[in-house]
Amino acid sequence: MRETSGTADVRGWRDAAERALYGPGGFYRRPEGPAGHFRTSVHASPLFAAAVAALLCRVDAALGRPAVLDFVDVGAGRGELIRGVLAALPADVAGRTRACAVEIADRPEDLDARIGWRAEPPEAVDGLLFANEWLDNVPVDVAEVDRAGVPRLVLVAPDGTERLGEPVTGAEADWLARWWPLPAEEGLRAEIGLPRDQAWAAAVGRVQRGLAVAVDYAHTLGTRPPFGTLTGFRAGRETTPVPDGTCDITAHVALDACAAAGSGHGTPRLLTQREALRALDITGARPPLTLATTDPAAYVRALAGAGAAAELTAPGGLGDFGWLLQPAGLPEPPL
Repeated sequence: MRETSGTADVRGWRDAAERALYGPGGFYRRPEGPAGHFRTSVHASPLFAAAVAALLCRVDAALGRPAVLDFVDVGAGRGELIRGVLAALPADVAGRTRACAVEIADRPEDLDARIGWRAEPPEAVDGLLFANEWLDNVPVDVAEVDRAGVPRLVLVAPDGTERLGEPVTGAEADWLARWWPLPAEEGLRAEIGLPRDQAWAAAVGRVQRGLAVAVDYAHTLGTRPPFGTLTGFRAGRETTPVPDGTCDITAHVALDACAAAGSGHGTPRLLTQREALRALDITGARPPLTLATTDPAAYVRALAGAGAAAELTAPGGLGDFGWLLQPAGLPEPPL
């Protein structure tokens, strides 16, 4: 625990990160966008957008191919995923798709006119709501166990220095007891994921018929890290989180808690990205060597695709991301 004297502009991590990320001049309002600082599955390969398009087609079939099919991209960045999904859809599905990007930043000038742009999800969604690396940027407070074994809020100054505040109480304490119980050992930390549960439940509640999916860095009750996961990213490198607007501030998501929060809208399912993408036929398998003889150009293309798929599904990397699938008006996720 780093100490700082004085109390000027010292606040909990949730408030500090909210201002640093989304306030005037905040990180997510910067012109370069998230892609200028870190690489997600969307940026790794167009195969990711193709997989999401395939999932949207399965939702379309499960809904009986409605006249209007919604695709909502929550935390859309600069529209990279939603553009890729529309480009990958079959023409008949694309023609019925109502695409909406949800993002607080201004609409990109070059965005396809077919794509809506708004700060909040639509009130009613019939189709697929997809949130890729959104929940990890819903700001949360951090708790740390003091010398007496009491979990206290961690307070932070704009320069990143920290000190302990008041004990965690109320709904936040209840959340910790249920989802991230802290032993009475000084220095242990946890991120209090209650705001993410609430954000996810609200998003899932907008889906009348179809599927809601969250994809993120994740952990579950049996694998909570003892010192938390709060970190920063700047210019492609992981860095110390400083709430001054110059870096991303992120923490892994307790996806099992989010699943429980949204379970009133449908029975959730948790998968790894590796499992989900393989179910959508993104396997990373090498093409047969015989193709190199019969069609060398096709072999080179297939080999490149296999390499991209391998990165998206790699153990210890993107393949370990969590996928939370929550159906609404469907018996199960169409995966």
